[in-house]
Amino acid sequence: MSRPGRSQPPTPSRRRQGPRPLPLHLLTAGATWHSSRLALPLLKNGLLPWSPDLASRAAALKHDLAGIELPELTAAVEAELRLRADLFAQGIEAYRHHPYTRSDAAGPVTVWQDGSTRLLDYGPADGQPVLVVPSLINRAYILDLMEGGSMLRHMAACGLRPLLIDWDRPGDDERGFDLTAYVAGRLEQVLYAACAIAGSPLSVMGYCMGGLLALALAQRQRQRISKLVLLATPWNFHSAAAGYATRVGALADPLKIAFGPLGEVPTDMLQAIFAIADPHLAVGKYSRFADLDPDSVEAIRFVAIEDWLNDGIPLALPTAHDCLAGWYGANTPFLGAWRIAGRRVLPQEVAQPVLVVIPSRDRLVPPESAQPLATLLPHAQQLQAALGHIGIIIGKRAQTEIWTPVIDWLMS
Repeated sequence: MSRPGRSQPPTPSRRRQGPRPLPLHLLTAGATWHSSRLALPLLKNGLLPWSPDLASRAAALKHDLAGIELPELTAAVEAELRLRADLFAQGIEAYRHHPYTRSDAAGPVTVWQDGSTRLLDYGPADGQPVLVVPSLINRAYILDLMEGGSMLRHMAACGLRPLLIDWDRPGDDERGFDLTAYVAGRLEQVLYAACAIAGSPLSVMGYCMGGLLALALAQRQRQRISKLVLLATPWNFHSAAAGYATRVGALADPLKIAFGPLGEVPTDMLQAIFAIADPHLAVGKYSRFADLDPDSVEAIRFVAIEDWLNDGIPLALPTAHDCLAGWYGANTPFLGAWRIAGRRVLPQEVAQPVLVVIPSRDRLVPPESAQPLATLLPHAQQLQAALGHIGIIIGKRAQTEIWTPVIDWLMS
């Protein structure tokens, strides 16, 4: 077994998985590149339909290609496609064979466990306690990713005492959990344990999906929670990409049927759903990785993050249905229709001081999704930074622009 909060590092006999799901990314890239070949005759004949926002660029391209014959253009496109395909493949292979593994340094201490859920204590014993709630579908160790890139260890060094929830993958009990079972059941049990260990009340910090869980918890447990930090927490799921949210919501019932015997939605299926939002993300980032010096800080950081992304957790089927049909399909949080144990989750009822961290370059939780939550909270302050969804946790500027202000606010 690995240490608490640690993933099994790749070994020479077991190359890394990823980018997951690899067949989907390869098919998406191949289909995109093949469509470029098919579009060439239409392009030369001026029959290729363009989106209105690309009209000016299309006109400039038509002008540039005016003197080029189709065979010459076809040869140039074929060469470019081969180059892009080779670069993508090189990036994947460079990642899968990279020597980096997570440090085997002493992990945090497990101080409580129920089912597959553990509470990990980062100390120090005299630090100011903060209960940290991560997402249910990604490993908790993104907050303790690597040497020099651990938000939780930095918090501990500054006088806080992070108590991290490690959800792990659902066990036999958790496969029957919906969001009510997680919030009003397991999460409240963790909160009681944290208060018994560190004293009550204490601060709570939630990241992404964990922020929604932490918000519902804060509404229900006013006496035990003194402050709340919400990192990149979505609220209006139909704000910037309503079409994507609707498509995701439409998957809820088919997935319930398809994965009913398993009781959970597998990691690759979840990764495929997120890939719909930006189908070409993997091609771009792995192609760029192919050109990096493998010993560079940037390359090592890339591998560490990708290892985490590819080490996802299945989601309990009832919870998946709540999230996909409710949050994404019906936009229940924003409309005031999301309920935990029959009670509506209303930010207006959260009485504690709240710090809402909104990354302006977040593609997963765009500012338009997070901003309405900050507006509804009666005692909220906002912290905005030109970083991405993961960048606020492990980016090069995360310590100065996010970690330090969050720590200062919690300790004030």
